Amino acid sequence: MDIQLLYGIIGLLGGVLVGGIAVWWLIQQRLAEKENLLRENYTQLAVAQQKALVIPSLQQQIAHLEQELRAQREIITSQEAELREVTTRWEESRISAEEKQRLLLNSEQRLATQFENLANRIFEQSGRKAQELNRQGLTHLLSPFREQLESFRRQVQEGFGQEARERHTLVHEIRQLQQLNVKMAQEAVNLTNALKGDNKIQGNWGETVLARILESSGLREGHEFETQVSIRHENGSRYQPDVIVHLPHRRDVIIDAKMSLIAYERYFNSSDENEQKQALHAHVSSIRAHIKGLSLKDYHKLPGVTSLDYVLMFIPIEPAYLVAIGHSPDLLEEALKNNIMLVGPSTLLVALRTIAALWRYEYQSQNAQEIADRAAKMYDKLRLFVDDMQGLGNSIQKAQSGYLLAMKKLSEGRGNLISQAEGFKSLGVEIKKTIDNDLVEKSASD
Repeated sequence: MDIQLLYGIIGLLGGVLVGGIAVWWLIQQRLAEKENLLRENYTQLAVAQQKALVIPSLQQQIAHLEQELRAQREIITSQEAELREVTTRWEESRISAEEKQRLLLNSEQRLATQFENLANRIFEQSGRKAQELNRQGLTHLLSPFREQLESFRRQVQEGFGQEARERHTLVHEIRQLQQLNVKMAQEAVNLTNALKGDNKIQGNWGETVLARILESSGLREGHEFETQVSIRHENGSRYQPDVIVHLPHRRDVIIDAKMSLIAYERYFNSSDENEQKQALHAHVSSIRAHIKGLSLKDYHKLPGVTSLDYVLMFIPIEPAYLVAIGHSPDLLEEALKNNIMLVGPSTLLVALRTIAALWRYEYQSQNAQEIADRAAKMYDKLRLFVDDMQGLGNSIQKAQSGYLLAMKKLSEGRGNLISQAEGFKSLGVEIKKTIDNDLVEKSASD
């Protein structure tokens, strides 16, 4: 018994020893891992200290990029709002066009059914020979109406197809707007570097950029817009707006493109921070001065121009527009208070594309109204035609009744005319040509 107890104690001590060795080994492993982790932390700390040296420069770049990102987001937000508005108007126009097409097709089917029923009634009430003549006459009379209905259906289908193609084109062009804006801005900056402060050349350049935007908008000169129109004010002064854009329902939008960019040219080409601040301040001041001068012209009061309350003040270089409103966001509010709306190339192009879409919808609406007017006139003529055909049917019925009554007197009943006439033959009267045998037999049988 004592030996077993001794063995048990020895086994227990052995287990404790083995467990202690295992714990020691695990502790050594943990220490090695901690040392490796500590060395890695020292290495990362050294790398982080090196990166910290370039953080100020990176922060400046980030701030500049964030400013540009905010400006681009504002542009994209504006473009998305314009796209939603255009899409909504297109959807309303599409639903209206589909409804008109459905009504026209239903009217065509209903009229065709009425024609067929009317023709069947008329043909069933007349004889075989009269039926053929009436069918030919009815076909001849209905041909113009059938051709008009076919023409109307083609116009509606062509208009709907054209609208779908124009919608696809509009969405594609809006998606390419950002790329076009970047390209135009770069070209504008390159030319600005070459201008070196010449106001006249800058003015001509602004008009050139404006002309290119108008050309890309889908509007037509002499139809939806006019350039360099000379108008005399009531006070005797003569004004010459750069562009007058016409809207549906006799409304106009005036665009001014005479903004000076001398200060912006200095800001763009300067590498000194103080000089850039001074040039940027001068650029904003130049815009404010142009806003005030433009508001004094009262373009919306010019005779012959039914202008909106706002004049579009066009800044032909996108960065010049963005840096100004980024530095002084109150510029937009100040311009609106003076009935002026500041626009850059991208925002102006979106506005003009929207106006072009409004004109397309207006032209389609005018075509739909013309179709409706012609359909109303055709319906009136059709109503008169139906009245005449009903009168003709009544006349045919009366003629048919008179014919049957006369034939009854001629060949039916005792003592009818044919039987009496045939009786003369038995009395020796010479006859050159006999009466139809069928009528003679019928008169004899009665």
